[in-house]
Amino acid sequence: MIPVGVAVERVFRRESGAVLAGLIRILGEFDLAEDVLHDALASALERWPSDGIPDNPGAWITTTARRKAIDRLRRAATRGAKQASVAALIELEADERRDAMSRDQPDIADDRLRLIFTCCHPALNREAQVALTLHTLGGLSTGEIAAAFFVPVPTMAQRLVRAKAKIRAAGIPYVVPSASALPERVDSVLAVVYLVFNEGYYCATGPDGVRRDLCDEALRLARLLAQLLPERAEVLGLLALLTLHHSRRAARDHVLDEQDRSLWNHAEITEGIELTKRALSIGPAGSYQLQAAIAALHAEAPSFEGTDWRQIVALYTELARRYPSPIIELNRAVAVSRTHGPEAGLALLDQLGGSGSLDDYQPFHAARADLLRRAGQVEAAIAAYERAIAGAPNQVARDYLSKRLGELSEGLGGPLGGPSGGR
Repeated sequence: MIPVGVAVERVFRRESGAVLAGLIRILGEFDLAEDVLHDALASALERWPSDGIPDNPGAWITTTARRKAIDRLRRAATRGAKQASVAALIELEADERRDAMSRDQPDIADDRLRLIFTCCHPALNREAQVALTLHTLGGLSTGEIAAAFFVPVPTMAQRLVRAKAKIRAAGIPYVVPSASALPERVDSVLAVVYLVFNEGYYCATGPDGVRRDLCDEALRLARLLAQLLPERAEVLGLLALLTLHHSRRAARDHVLDEQDRSLWNHAEITEGIELTKRALSIGPAGSYQLQAAIAALHAEAPSFEGTDWRQIVALYTELARRYPSPIIELNRAVAVSRTHGPEAGLALLDQLGGSGSLDDYQPFHAARADLLRRAGQVEAAIAAYERAIAGAPNQVARDYLSKRLGELSEGLGGPLGGPSGGR
């Protein structure tokens, strides 16, 4: 039997977003909802050792959190407000999905979708949107979010407090926007869903480098958005991109050229490729569509060596033209190294390095180390690997880079080895 503390942590990671979203909808207040959720988790730590872990831990936490909220409301506020809120909570406990949405809202009654539109309201800046979404829907602690943003924990705590205060002070509604307002709001939501998935897929805190709950939640939200806006190309593009990346999750403990492709989810690959084709057919290619097209080329290749690298270079070139970014240029340089050799890729990386924009970006140093190794520049590669290891986001990355460094140090590495390529 797993320890109670571990069970509670797993429930929190898996269920907290849904429970919190439901509580916020009824209570209309982030802090109170978070407080009663944590009260419920504390009760689990107290009671489960003697009562045993429930068959459905998530339902137990949900019910307990609602009862904690009812208790608090009975002790606070005016009698009229108290009775209205308690009645709503009791009704929610009987049927969470009974509340009616206004006529001009999309017919998707999903608390988490409402919560993400609240967290991504244009009144909040992008960093606050992402941080609040990771905190509420993703269940990340303030410390984990601070690490993701490379800021001190007190700084991130203040950002979260200010964001919730702004929602409360501005009276930002807890709803999916009306059909007329939805298009102008969706871009920020897509960006946040993408970043939530990336936080899960390239997780700094997970022992295996993946936060599966965040990946699953981002995919679920992307599917809901595709139901809301089935003819919006970038919505489908994002869903395609996430689906294709997710298809390789079972093999994420190896870099791309070393992955066992039999572990890939080929049903998801088929779905992702079809979504990519549909997204590209709807309108001009946007960022997510182009990235999905690149992911599709990786997914449909029979082997790493059989990948259509020239087409990938062309797509990265177009992506960089439309959406200039040093990270896109980094990926393009790695792809160029596959079509024109590591020296050509290194020349592009040297240009990027000269700007200083990627000095603190660990994947830049990992890619440079790999290209130096493939070019036979052993001493320079060793130094680059050491720098990449120092900034590695998780143990999986550290282990892989340390293995490559060990091979070089022992004279076993060579110019024909694998890439830094994506995982």
